[in-house]
Amino acid sequence: MVIEIKADGIWFHGSNIVLSELREGSTITQWKELAEAFSHQPTILSYDDNGNISHNGKEKGYLYIIDEPVEIGKDIYQHPRTTMDENAEFLINRPLKVKLIEEL
Repeated sequence: MVIEIKADGIWFHGSNIVLSELREGSTITQWKELAEAFSHQPTILSYDDNGNISHNGKEKGYLYIIDEPVEIGKDIYQHPRTTMDENAEFLINRPLKVKLIEEL
């Protein structure tokens, strides 16, 4: 599946805890539905070529947006050990402020 990244796009993080800041090494994505799925803490997650996500997560989740500018290659980088397609998930190089946008 092709995932396009927009330099000025919205970055998301999904978690099962309430946060105000992400720690260095946390994962972010521009794929909102992927962040939503990860917020439920699945042990198994997959998606098909059309972007339909399946997972076994059951926990209450929280969806966040990154609440400050993000520079690709400086603040974030491609997850080096992902099993997902290119551009699906990125790791952060520094703490980033987040804003809660939805309880799931």
